[in-house]
Amino acid sequence: MRIIVTGGNGYVGRELCRLLYKQHEVAVIDTLRYGRNRFTAEDGSRVRFLKTDINDAAAVGEAIAGFQPQAVIHLAAVHYIPECETNPSLAVMTNVVGTLNMLNACPPGCRFVYASSGAVYKPDVKPHHEDTATLEPTDIYGFSKLQGEQYVRHFARTRNLGAVIVRLFNVVGPGETNPHLLPEIVAQLKAGRTKVHLGSLWPRRDYIHVMDAARGFSDTALHGSVLPGEVVTVNLGTSAPYSVAEIVKKLRDISGSQFTLEEDLARIRKVDRPLLAADNRLIQKIFGWRAAHTIDDALADLWKDPDLADNLMAKYQ
Repeated sequence: MRIIVTGGNGYVGRELCRLLYKQHEVAVIDTLRYGRNRFTAEDGSRVRFLKTDINDAAAVGEAIAGFQPQAVIHLAAVHYIPECETNPSLAVMTNVVGTLNMLNACPPGCRFVYASSGAVYKPDVKPHHEDTATLEPTDIYGFSKLQGEQYVRHFARTRNLGAVIVRLFNVVGPGETNPHLLPEIVAQLKAGRTKVHLGSLWPRRDYIHVMDAARGFSDTALHGSVLPGEVVTVNLGTSAPYSVAEIVKKLRDISGSQFTLEEDLARIRKVDRPLLAADNRLIQKIFGWRAAHTIDDALADLWKDPDLADNLMAKYQ
C-alpha cells in the first residue's frame, strides 16, 4: 500500500513511519518547521521525503498526485498550545486550511486518518466518550482541530473517502520537538538543574506512550471496516489519567534525580481542565488497538533516551 504521512518528522510521525515502511511504500510530507530532518540514514532509505508546506495548496496537490496514496495519515499541525495562543493565525492556517488542502487533493477512495485531539471536548470530571461527551473546546488549538474534523466529514462525503478521526491525548516518549510538560522537565534535569519550574500541579491528564500512539495511527489506517464516504471517530489514549504531581513523583523515582519544584506563574494557564482522559473502548472494538505500555514505561524510555529538539536542550545549557 502507498501511504502518505504528514508531519512525519515529528516524534509520533517518525515511529509511525518505521512501523509502516516494513511492509508499505511510505512518503512523508513535512516542511521541517521545527528543525532538521531527524530521520536516520536507514529511515531515509525507506521513506520518500517530500519537503512540502501543507499551507501551499498547489504544492500539496503536486505531491499527492505524484505519489497517488491509498491512505493518508495527517499528523501535521501546530499543536503546542502556547504557540497557538500567541500566533492564532498560523495555528488556524496550518490546522484548518492545511487540512483542507490535504483533503481536497486526496484521490477518491483513499482512507484519510486525521489526527484530532482530546482538546475538542468540553472539560469534564470523567473520561470522554466519542458518542456522549460534549464538544466544546476552550482554546485556539481545540477550536482548530474541531474545525478540521468538520472538513474531514464534508470531504469524506464529497470525495468518497473512508475517514477516521483520531482524537489523540497526551503523548510521552523520546523525540518530542515541542516544550510540553515532560520534555521541559527532562531538559531541565539533563542540564543539571536542581530546581524545576512548573505551572499547575493538579490537572490530571491521559498520557500515552509514543509507540502506542504510532501504532494507533497505523491500526486505524490499515485495519477495521471504514467504507468510502464513512467517517469513524475514536479516542487514542490509555484511559488512565495522572496529575502533574503524580507524574513528577514517578519521574523523580525513575531518574533518581533529587530536585525541588518552583511554581512558574508564566506557565499557569488562565483556564485549565481538571481532567482530560480518553474512554478508549471504541478504538479497541473497531480497530483492535490496545495500549502496550504503562506511564512508567513511557517515563523510563523518555529519561533513558530523551532525543529532544536541539533548541529545547540548548535552552537550559
